Amino acid sequence: MATPDAHLPYQVPIDGYARGAFHFAGMASAGSILALPSGIHAWSPLEPREIDEAALARVFAEAGSFQLLLIGTGVDPWPLPEALRWRLRDAGLSVDTLPTRSAASTYNVLLAEGRPVAAALLALP
Repeated sequence: MATPDAHLPYQVPIDGYARGAFHFAGMASAGSILALPSGIHAWSPLEPREIDEAALARVFAEAGSFQLLLIGTGVDPWPLPEALRWRLRDAGLSVDTLPTRSAASTYNVLLAEGRPVAAALLALP
């Protein structure tokens, strides 16, 4: 079992996703992930209602190293609470919420273009 701070220490595209897992850099990771400039990190939320300022603490800590955060909300769209949207804006981040499949695909395209992007992706059930 991986330790809570285990991560891939560099940013890579998401190669695939399946029930409860993501594939990247020839590896698989169970559960939700944060794809940040510092790398791919395990992320504890399992459903949208668990996404709050505390769950995004690592995102806020790295906010100066990217401009756009994509939040993958699982299977269905989910409106980001306004207070959290404003907190992200105050940190200098644009944010877009969309189903995980779309968020992962958009993240990959923007990353390939060299854009400063990050993603918080809920694992699919």
